[in-house]
Amino acid sequence: MQNHTSPRSAIAAALALIASLGFSSTAALAQMGPGGPPPVTVAKPVVKDIVEMDEYTGRFEASASVDVRARVNGFIDSIPFKEGTQVKEGELLVVIDRRPYQASLNQAQASLNSVQTRLDLAKLEFERYERLARSGTAAEAQLDQRRQALLSAQADLAGARAAVETTRLNLSFTEIRAPISGRISRKLVTEGNLVRENETLLTTIVAQDPIYFYFDIDERSFLAYQRLAREGASSSNGNGGRSLEVAVALADEKGFPHKGNLTFTDNRLDAATGTMRLRATLENKDQFLTPGLFGRIAVPGSPQYRGVLVPDEAILTDLGRRFVYVVGDDGSVRQQPVRLGSRTDNYRIVREGLKGDETVVINGLQRVRMGGGKVTPMPVQLPATWAGLMALPAPKPPGGAAPAKQ
Repeated sequence: MQNHTSPRSAIAAALALIASLGFSSTAALAQMGPGGPPPVTVAKPVVKDIVEMDEYTGRFEASASVDVRARVNGFIDSIPFKEGTQVKEGELLVVIDRRPYQASLNQAQASLNSVQTRLDLAKLEFERYERLARSGTAAEAQLDQRRQALLSAQADLAGARAAVETTRLNLSFTEIRAPISGRISRKLVTEGNLVRENETLLTTIVAQDPIYFYFDIDERSFLAYQRLAREGASSSNGNGGRSLEVAVALADEKGFPHKGNLTFTDNRLDAATGTMRLRATLENKDQFLTPGLFGRIAVPGSPQYRGVLVPDEAILTDLGRRFVYVVGDDGSVRQQPVRLGSRTDNYRIVREGLKGDETVVINGLQRVRMGGGKVTPMPVQLPATWAGLMALPAPKPPGGAAPAKQ
């Protein structure tokens, strides 16, 4: 059975085809632009001496921390410190009722005076019997008894003096002073409460300047640092790591604004987690960094070398393969696979795939496919530190034409 098409239908189909072809041609011309292939922003990669930085996470901890406890039993008379403030070493924090300990000191002092009097008498008697023994008037047994009484009185005097020192020390413990300088916590016990010797926790003090940052590295990284140290490069291991400069960022910060030094590497790998504990020390004069805060740390993980850097905006992914668009002298575009490393100066390090003299598409990646393998390069100069596409200067158009809108 034959299918007959009316002339009116044929004309309508032809008009629709012409319209679609015209629309496609217009869209293609719009994509190509009045001067030919679509314009894209291109630049040479940044090539400079770099040190790769490894990033880890960790937490801040106080460089010193003290639990303030009572060292004698008693009732609290007063707590003169202000909660949450900075205190200096030796500053008075808590006062315990002094009266029982003052009375004990007075009693011990009286006992000391009594023993001292008995010693003086024993000394006089010994000297007298010693003279009598030399003249033959007193027996040697009597002299020995006086000698024994003198030595006993001397021992009693030493014990009495020790008792005085003990009671005086206990009296001094009724005034609890700050053992370190730092920020003090809240009052855990109020006035009028009974505190127990070495048991009752009164408050805590933490030292925040300097402040520590503890973090863990995996076994592979630790071995890599070990090899770097063996080769004589700066690393985070052993004595060489004590002067290694690091940088730390808080959870809400971009970049790594807080500078410090690596000061400690643990003496063994944790067999349970396969990690090594390290510590960085940072100045904290404004007390902004607080113990317990989460942070990220950047540690130098390589010797200095000449690196090739590109912005992340220039990198594309296809089924796990990373590549950039490289533009030739004739405007042709090709995909160049790359192997990437860590970040530095907000750029991505290109370990393999680029030498540094190529022209790479930075902006307008979606136009590359529309141009059918041809583009109009609009070169820009990449800054030393990448601040994003919006911070780039206006691209230079070829032939002195007006800059194209990106």
